[in-house]
Amino acid sequence: MSEPKIVTEQRGHVLLIGFNRPEKRNAADFELLSALADAYGRLEHDPELRVGLVYAVGDHFTAGLDLADLGPRIGADGLSFVGEGGIDPWQVSGTSLSKPVVVAVQGTCLTLGIELMLAADIAVAARSTTFGQIEVTRGILPFGGATLRFPRAVGWGNAMRYILTGDLFDAAEAHRLGLVQEVVDDGAQFDAALAIAERIAAQAPLAVQAALANAKRAVRDGDAAAEAELQPALVRLVSSEDARIGMEAFLTRTPAEFVGR
Repeated sequence: MSEPKIVTEQRGHVLLIGFNRPEKRNAADFELLSALADAYGRLEHDPELRVGLVYAVGDHFTAGLDLADLGPRIGADGLSFVGEGGIDPWQVSGTSLSKPVVVAVQGTCLTLGIELMLAADIAVAARSTTFGQIEVTRGILPFGGATLRFPRAVGWGNAMRYILTGDLFDAAEAHRLGLVQEVVDDGAQFDAALAIAERIAAQAPLAVQAALANAKRAVRDGDAAAEAELQPALVRLVSSEDARIGMEAFLTRTPAEFVGR
């Protein structure tokens, strides 16, 4: 049997989600996309999981879509790859992930790789990573959210500079733009991203999810909609067991061990 194209491992409260098609520079075919959606579904629905960490096996994060495999599958309604219980990792189908995701990238990071970073919450890049939103050079458009999120993340002109030309750019430029939050030495990207994911996972999960949900609400529906939910969310959190644990930890100056209730 061939190895799975997406490998997963639970490490504490963190779900590791790895691209595992290194012989094809982790290009995404239908099987890989479906397995990735399933992994995101597992992250969403398992109460023991608090954070996802997406990374890649091999020298490259992803060369983008395997168009030879996926091209014939694009029908009149586009491309469907999310099975029952899965979640679109790019979250452009109307369903948002409620838990944070950290992404670690290296080598080549093209098209859907950038869009996966944009759909996630924090990105770490190896210093020699090369990025490219190159869909227009293949006669298609970015359909995983770059047209929505790239301009919002880095500014209109900066986003159009790369979306409309398909030009490649390096990790230093990605950091300057704000596309990645940290650039580290080659080979250190996984450990750096894991440290961030574990730091998030150590916080009160209901509070983390509430903060994330409110920030996403502001982006999707505007500041007024998010503002209206702040006080009700606070009231719900204050009555949680984790709020009690957090207060006790503050008073006793001891580390909090949150339970997610």
